[in-house]
Amino acid sequence: MPLTPSMENYLKAIFTLRQAHERVRCSDIAERMKVTLPSVSRAVKELEKMGHVSRDGDGSVTLTPSGERIAAEIYERHRFFTRRLIAAGVDPETAAKEACHMEHGVSEESFQKLKEAAGR
Repeated sequence: MPLTPSMENYLKAIFTLRQAHERVRCSDIAERMKVTLPSVSRAVKELEKMGHVSRDGDGSVTLTPSGERIAAEIYERHRFFTRRLIAAGVDPETAAKEACHMEHGVSEESFQKLKEAAGR
């Protein structure tokens, strides 16, 4: 089953939360994404079935190697599109929101070409 943009956003949220906190709990994810705890629980269960996350004994959520790889790629795209939009004159808040949509809609090949064209 392919990942949906929503599932990719959960992976990205876990990835970014992990950079700031030792443990990532479902409540942290819910707060970051502004969704309900039951929504996070369902998503985490699905991502766990897919092999992209695991739950530790204390209930914290950890990315598996495949989850880490996917999350890092999505986060790289997000940062790239955010920076490019801001450079084009879009206000940072709008740029971040729109980058969130763009990061899911471009193929890996196109993204690589965009990075090359931007000199990155």
